[in-house]
Amino acid sequence: MDDIKIITAYCIIDEAMHSLGHKSHKLAQVTDAEVLTVAMVAAMYYQNHHERALFVMTGMRYLSKPLSTSRFNRRLHSLAAQGWLEHIMELVGHLFSQQEVVYIIDSIPVPVCNPVRAHRCRKGLVRGRLAAPRHYFGKCKAKRWSFYGWRLHLICTQEGVPVAFQMLPAVWHDLTPIYEMTYDLPSGARVYADKGYVSALVKRTLRPTLRREGVHLIAKAKKSMKRDNTFEEWCGLRNFRQRIESANSQLKSMGIQDLHARTDAGLSIKVLASLLALACINMF
Repeated sequence: MDDIKIITAYCIIDEAMHSLGHKSHKLAQVTDAEVLTVAMVAAMYYQNHHERALFVMTGMRYLSKPLSTSRFNRRLHSLAAQGWLEHIMELVGHLFSQQEVVYIIDSIPVPVCNPVRAHRCRKGLVRGRLAAPRHYFGKCKAKRWSFYGWRLHLICTQEGVPVAFQMLPAVWHDLTPIYEMTYDLPSGARVYADKGYVSALVKRTLRPTLRREGVHLIAKAKKSMKRDNTFEEWCGLRNFRQRIESANSQLKSMGIQDLHARTDAGLSIKVLASLLALACINMF
């Protein structure tokens, strides 16, 4: 465990909550910022195992007072229901989206269970969708892997700090959330992507003229396409595309593809905590 990263993460969370007008309950001996920090440390070092992270941080005196596991879970779910993890991630994304010109977009599977167990899955919104169960069956063509659950769409800076994200059913195409995710990016930004984001219509919509206004989506051309990438685009893809793959590997090491969550709320908490941990790690 890195003291600098943990303290930095706590300061970011505490200052963000303070700036948004939040105050912990006057009887609470452990602040709400400390509770969220434990969830982030669990993602960063313990593959989202909250009880283990709480035990270690209590023993190493990171927390003001000891906190039981049940009480920690109740407070964490209460804060998540109020949207604090999302607010902090949106604040971090807004700050970094105004300082960069180059971004990378990609998606990563977030399975709920194996496809063979999908008919008896009991996790939240995925359960009982008999009218459209196919929406949660996805495929990862690169690894020839089928899964049942969600897909996390992510835009990162060239340092790997996430600035925009969306959780959508696994079968939905990568281009589905492209307009919402690029809405807050500065004019003239370049967004590098893989072959799954090839679309002349989307590219013209994001950047309707040849001027610098709008967002320039640069996707790696397919072999069957007549028009290849320019030399400038090819250099950008070679230099920046690896960064999003590294960010995906970091999320996988945090256990994002093996989350032991029983509800959608628990799954959402662990995904958001992993994104916050990713931002804190790559800020350095």
